Amino acid sequence: MPSSARPSRPLTLHDLSQSPWADAPLRGRSVRDELRANLLAAIECPDPLFPGIFGYEDTIVPELVNALLARHDFILLGLRGQAKSRLLRQLTRFLDDEIPIVAGSEVNDDPFAPVSKFARDLLEERGPETPIAWLRREDRYVEKLATPDVTIADIIGDLDPIKAARGGHLLSDELTMHYGLLPRSNRGIFAINELPDLAGKIQVGLFNIMQEGDVQIKGYPVRLQLDVILAFTANPEDYTARGRIITPLKDRIGSEIRTHYPPTLDLGMAITEQEAWVARGGIPVRVPEFVQAAIEQIAFEARGDKRVDQRSGVSQRLPISMMEVVVSNAERRAAAQGEAEAVPRIEDLYAALPAVTGKLELEYEGELQGADTIAKGLVRRAVGQVYLDRAGGADTDAIIAWFDQGGALKVSGDQAARAALEGFQVVPGLVPFVHQLGLAAESDVAGTVAGCEFVLEGLTAHRKITKSEELGYMKGMGRPGGATP
Repeated sequence: MPSSARPSRPLTLHDLSQSPWADAPLRGRSVRDELRANLLAAIECPDPLFPGIFGYEDTIVPELVNALLARHDFILLGLRGQAKSRLLRQLTRFLDDEIPIVAGSEVNDDPFAPVSKFARDLLEERGPETPIAWLRREDRYVEKLATPDVTIADIIGDLDPIKAARGGHLLSDELTMHYGLLPRSNRGIFAINELPDLAGKIQVGLFNIMQEGDVQIKGYPVRLQLDVILAFTANPEDYTARGRIITPLKDRIGSEIRTHYPPTLDLGMAITEQEAWVARGGIPVRVPEFVQAAIEQIAFEARGDKRVDQRSGVSQRLPISMMEVVVSNAERRAAAQGEAEAVPRIEDLYAALPAVTGKLELEYEGELQGADTIAKGLVRRAVGQVYLDRAGGADTDAIIAWFDQGGALKVSGDQAARAALEGFQVVPGLVPFVHQLGLAAESDVAGTVAGCEFVLEGLTAHRKITKSEELGYMKGMGRPGGATP
């Protein structure tokens, strides 16, 4: 219920019975109906349904909305780093601000329709004076990462001999039960990440709860009429490698929604800009647009590289982590050189290779070449593609001719911007070319240096010039005059 319309919170069953919570549609409304009603209201508003999630507006979001409106349990299938968990956690936006529960209940009992023996006994004993507590929407979401060691006790619950002894109950008495995560999610959302990793017998317990509402614990039948919506995530490529979803459970999941990586570079850049820690305080940071694009393009190049295991995917965390390390390297250089602003350059991309290599699962051919070699190649290809997009067809003959005539230039990645600019000015036409492309303003020293590195690296990627770690940029190899066709 929206906070503006929420009544004052009754603290006893008598007061609750006299409040709007005792009337339709609030009384007895299931969590699925609650999600439906609040989601329909949200659809009528202009605000995005899932703020901060880009690229799913026309694909995943409509499918997820349809599943919720259909009151389905659902599963999100997709490779790593596709915002599956973030989508699930945002579902709480469509729950009421607060709901009443029987105070002390471990399973969030509805005072008007209790499911646990504890709540039924308390209501019978206290009647109208039964105490009422209030549960916030944030506390109605429970998430569990599936691992092979998860037990039925973790998910459903177990019999507690100590509780039985202290209360003088038989083990078969429901009051001796220690509830697991699923019953504690009653009247809320229960999410399981990486569902195929869950042991088959646990999956059986799940679909029995979904279908029949009961489960046997150590031979004792326990009937739990839970009001819960189940949401799962899984990587479809892991089914055979790490486990599988048993057929009866898969059949009971209402909707299967397949997520995807950002389809365009602009969307990927928007995600990285939102997620990467760039605004750090201290030395101001300014990341040139072409550096952002090159970082994002690395992920796109990796997702199409046959040496990278595409079944594992290339997570969106790769450009996010790389952006943070690129900024750190620029920040370190600015601090060492006493500069007032940290502006990343192309050389900083190579300094950030540790943020790339750990996120690539390589095929056999890639393993033979090594992760560092693969990562360096990805950086060069990415810069080459971004250069082609921004300067393809531009006249660089004067720049290339200087190198073909024996010119060589090495500028250290740790040099101050003004010293680096003096080096780049040796190459005829390079600095004016950067300004002509709009990569930096003439008065922007640090941006011009970043632009010069970008142009030279782009020419290297397209084999117009070459690059040596010892000598820096120099003439191309392969035909008289140096340039390669």
